[in-house]
Amino acid sequence: MSVFSYIRSIYALDTIDTRFTSSSAAPYKTVVDARSDPSSKIKRDDSVPGVGVKTDHSGRPIAQPSKWNTPEFYFYYFVFLTVVPYMFWVAFDVSRPSHPNYRKFAPYLSEGWIPGRKIDISDAQYYSFRKNVPYLAILLACHPVLRKIYNAVRPVPVRSGSPKPNGASSYMSVADGEARKEQRASFDFGFAIIFLAAIHGFSGLKVMAILYANYSLATGLPRQYVPVATWIFNIGILFANELSDGYKFAGMAAYLSPLDATGQGNSLNNWGVWLDYHSGIIPRWEILFNLTVLRLISFNLDYYWSLDRRGGSPIEKKQLDPANLPERDRIRTPANAKDFSFRNYVAYAIYAPLYLTGPIITFNDFISQLKYPPASIETARTIKYGIRFLLCLLAMEVLLHYDYCVAISKGNPVWSDYTPAQLSLLSYFNLHVLWLKLLLPWRFFRLWSLMDGIDPPENMLRCLSDNPSTVAFWRGWHRSYNRWIVRYIYVPMGGVSSRNWKSTVMSVVNYVLVFTFVALWHDISLNLLVWGWLVVFFMLPEVIAGMLFPRKRWENNLTAYRVLCGVGVVGNLLMMMMANLVGFAVGVEGLKSIISGIFKDASGLAFLLFASSVLFVGIQVMFEVRESEMRKGIFLKC
Repeated sequence: MSVFSYIRSIYALDTIDTRFTSSSAAPYKTVVDARSDPSSKIKRDDSVPGVGVKTDHSGRPIAQPSKWNTPEFYFYYFVFLTVVPYMFWVAFDVSRPSHPNYRKFAPYLSEGWIPGRKIDISDAQYYSFRKNVPYLAILLACHPVLRKIYNAVRPVPVRSGSPKPNGASSYMSVADGEARKEQRASFDFGFAIIFLAAIHGFSGLKVMAILYANYSLATGLPRQYVPVATWIFNIGILFANELSDGYKFAGMAAYLSPLDATGQGNSLNNWGVWLDYHSGIIPRWEILFNLTVLRLISFNLDYYWSLDRRGGSPIEKKQLDPANLPERDRIRTPANAKDFSFRNYVAYAIYAPLYLTGPIITFNDFISQLKYPPASIETARTIKYGIRFLLCLLAMEVLLHYDYCVAISKGNPVWSDYTPAQLSLLSYFNLHVLWLKLLLPWRFFRLWSLMDGIDPPENMLRCLSDNPSTVAFWRGWHRSYNRWIVRYIYVPMGGVSSRNWKSTVMSVVNYVLVFTFVALWHDISLNLLVWGWLVVFFMLPEVIAGMLFPRKRWENNLTAYRVLCGVGVVGNLLMMMMANLVGFAVGVEGLKSIISGIFKDASGLAFLLFASSVLFVGIQVMFEVRESEMRKGIFLKC
């Protein structure tokens, strides 16, 4: 493989997550075995009619011929080569020391590693991640070594006549799978307790108390009460954690033994203060507990649904190989009754690589991967994934050295001091910083999980600048959370349908309820609640347009349809940017100031028209990126 080919493979969909290029209904081992087939080396082109090609209502291939080498796209390349550098220059220009407002945001800047440039690490979330990268790297290296030592001390017993789990044979018996699960779950449980004590100190006891209460609900209540009790308890925990500020020991001590008139306390009060002081590396455990709540709900509902299938194993009924289950069956097939133990529950809920930020994996899938190593984890792909993570980290660092958009937004800016172009591009890059600061921790911890032998879903597929659809954007943004919502909320509530107006209205109601939960889950704040409702409101034009202009009516004029969609998506993207600015960047008042600054004179309207034209060009490229995937037989919904 040439250097250029290797670089291209780093950016392949398959490198990010095999789920994007293979069916969830087929075992990934079939993909691995197919590589030895000479026909797999032939370049696939699903824009040409043939066997296995997906077609539209007219029987023609859905995938369209490539447009990359057409005059239309040569013009688009020219736009990219001129406009994209200009975008970076505008943001850089307002970040220079010579800018009149530099003194306002200069206090938020820190010394950088690029000569002559400071760095904007004023975002608390990214600052925390960046500061801890060296320690996380040590943990990434040590955790697999500790597991290997543990496995050497407590090896999986080799049964007579049974192949070794790590032997040349790919076959693993049920007994081998159970032995591997016992080995891994025991290590994960022990490491979880140590990990919890290290990061949360004595507050780890609060986490364990909540875990035990949730486990007792699932296993102790009559079956019919489990779902309702699970949702009430866990949503209540979200509010209680927020309102009580993590149940400070000093506060509990003051409640049991009130302070005297001078504010002095007894030994109980002093002990409470001492316990709070020893709260580990991350004292505010409640900030990260929202993710754990999702795992608690997953365990309870997977346990609840497993009670319906205690009559027999679906794997035995379908005569499936449990060691080579497709992802869909790993998620849907209930774990055995004995797998819902407290040890396995803690090992899952506090699984170190995924505890702090995710991605989220269901309990059924986690247990299945404990038993049988997923075929999708391959050393070569994991190395490429790690390289891609480092490239994303480098991109974030370079961006923050030359574009101080976060610091500017924190420095009490007078938005009227900025031109419409500056306002728009500062907002645009602010959203990219938001995207990258979430992407980096998610990819780092998923990399750790892959190195440890667990393959969770990838949280981010598309770059923020590669999303022409609001609905598809939310399928791809925090994708593991989206899949969790679909399994545990959206489908039980009836899902989505656009067969008629009544079903469409019910789908919109479901969207509102789902995004209200999503907003409250992120944080109990008005900005995020408004963000959740804005997202649903801004989805409506796309949903309605899809009903009024279905693709099947334009199959004889797909070029006109592509242009029509491009015009509609321009407005869609502008609304999507506004929603995310409200929720995660400048808030409602900040957005009002930005919009008024853009529309304050004719130059703002002229810029808006120019920006919309540029967006249209970018959207056409987004469409063609997806067409190129479809020509390879990859049909993604995000």
